[in-house]
Amino acid sequence: MFHRTGCAILLVALTTACAGLTGERVVVDGAGPDELLKLRSGPSLGFGIIMGLPDGTELYQRDCVTEVGQRWCEVSLVETPQVTGYVSADYITPL
Repeated sequence: MFHRTGCAILLVALTTACAGLTGERVVVDGAGPDELLKLRSGPSLGFGIIMGLPDGTELYQRDCVTEVGQRWCEVSLVETPQVTGYVSADYITPL
């Protein structure tokens, strides 16, 4: 009996953990036709740039934080979810 219960608990825990990896779908909006939104390694301008994201790039949004008056959201790319970082919340819109 413990074995079945333990597996059920593990399955629920894994499902819950995996569900939290995706987050809400958002899209890069407002960077401009000739600009790219900077995906950064941390939540401020002081962190390094991982890559630039053009308008229309779909992301999974996770938690957001406010640093020095600017709201930053942790995101991952829909096409390549292993690519994660932070973007300014001013440039993402829910799908």
